[in-house]
Amino acid sequence: MRTVKEIATSEPARSAPPPAPGAEQYRALDFANTALALPGGQYLELLGSPEAATQWLVERDLAPTDIKLDEVSAVRLRALRDQVRALLASRIGALPAPDGALRAVNDALTCAPTAALLRWDPAQGLHRVQAPPADRIVDHALAVLAADAADLLTGPDAERLAACDSVPCQRYLLRTHARRHWCSVRCGDRARAARAYARRTQAST
Repeated sequence: MRTVKEIATSEPARSAPPPAPGAEQYRALDFANTALALPGGQYLELLGSPEAATQWLVERDLAPTDIKLDEVSAVRLRALRDQVRALLASRIGALPAPDGALRAVNDALTCAPTAALLRWDPAQGLHRVQAPPADRIVDHALAVLAADAADLLTGPDAERLAACDSVPCQRYLLRTHARRHWCSVRCGDRARAARAYARRTQAST
């Protein structure tokens, strides 16, 4: 059973840490880090509502400012995000890529229609149909994010992928040097404080 307190808000950026190293270069890395574990058993979901998901896409030039996503679209974004995270974890751990994650990314890569689709029904017979505007925008965003994830995972920067070493953080980053495993100054300070506390505790026993 989940014991963390989940925070989902239409203005989540106020509580979110700054982007992890590499997130400005790869939107897919920024995308993977929209699920945040915070100290105190809290969990910040940056795609937790249609409004929050819309804001995230708009701020990254993946949707126009006048778009309004629905819950189904937000769920689709979160689902792909979780599969991208699974692929990042498998790459960092030198493990086989999960079949479901590969399938989800490949589906996203090919889900954006390039033309009106052909449909048939008894009333209209054969006819061409464009997807609703919001659906087309989400399909396009998913395809862009999936392509970016594929580029990251198969390119030279994949060797620099790492998971933040500061508990309870779950963010991914690109190491800026061999020893960098913290996604932010906040996480680095917390990790150093934890180590110092552990040393003091050990010395007093």
